[in-house]
Amino acid sequence: MRKKGIFIGIISGIILLVIAITLPSSDSEVKTEKLETVIEADVIMPIKVSRPGCEETNSCYVPSVITIKQGQKVTWSNEDVAFHTVTSGLYDEPRELFDSGHLDPGQKFSVSFDEQGTFDYFCTLHPWMAGKVTVE
Repeated sequence: MRKKGIFIGIISGIILLVIAITLPSSDSEVKTEKLETVIEADVIMPIKVSRPGCEETNSCYVPSVITIKQGQKVTWSNEDVAFHTVTSGLYDEPRELFDSGHLDPGQKFSVSFDEQGTFDYFCTLHPWMAGKVTVE
């Protein structure tokens, strides 16, 4: 009888251990929520645009043309694994309106547009990358 009680105790302990291991703790749920961050940006520099070819489909900056209202801000996000820039003007005619400098992967850059007009921009490191902001 005593052996039967010990056996039942061991089995019960194993079952409780399996249940404890398989149930997620509240800490692991919190950690998962913290990892789920969303990068908010108006224009994305997607993966692999540091190689020529994206200019053929206007996908170097996504979207390649954005229209905003006067006084609004545009935020660019580098989601590529390479450095990029957001520099006003065209590759052979840069302007000094804005320049992000080198953006590391995951970095963002924002500009407020207070004047109406069309503003071209490009990447100084990858001359095929070009986009446009239209301010109404």
